[in-house]
Amino acid sequence: MESESLPEALADTLAGLQRLIRRRLRSGTTAPHLRGAEIDLLRLVVTRPGVGVSEAAKDLYLAGNSVSTLVNQLVRQGYLFRETDPADRRAARLLPTPAAEARLRDWRERRGALVRRQVTRLDEADRAALQAALPALRKLAANLHEEAEET
Repeated sequence: MESESLPEALADTLAGLQRLIRRRLRSGTTAPHLRGAEIDLLRLVVTRPGVGVSEAAKDLYLAGNSVSTLVNQLVRQGYLFRETDPADRRAARLLPTPAAEARLRDWRERRGALVRRQVTRLDEADRAALQAALPALRKLAANLHEEAEET
């Protein structure tokens, strides 16, 4: 592989993996389909209950009105509670419902099982190569996060 093609090949491969994982997970559930941005917002709210809409938008690198739309959809579907922030009555705090926590727990378990099955199908050399690549991939993610924070 030429060094010029590494960034494009890496981005295409990672995006393709993510898309395939999400597609496979969707096909294994009877629950209503959630889009990637909805899952990302639920994951954030479960991790940080009480997060505000504007803070969620910043953390997810989305426009505030886009997150407001996602919040409205997830409230209607029974995955989020929205409550008034006692510190600022104009702002809302987001809390996960038990249904959201159960849905994400199920999603994580099924994702782990899916990826585990596929990794075990690889030969030892490929598994070792993936293991060796993890620190570099984590650093790449951290660099992307830092750059996004600067803009």
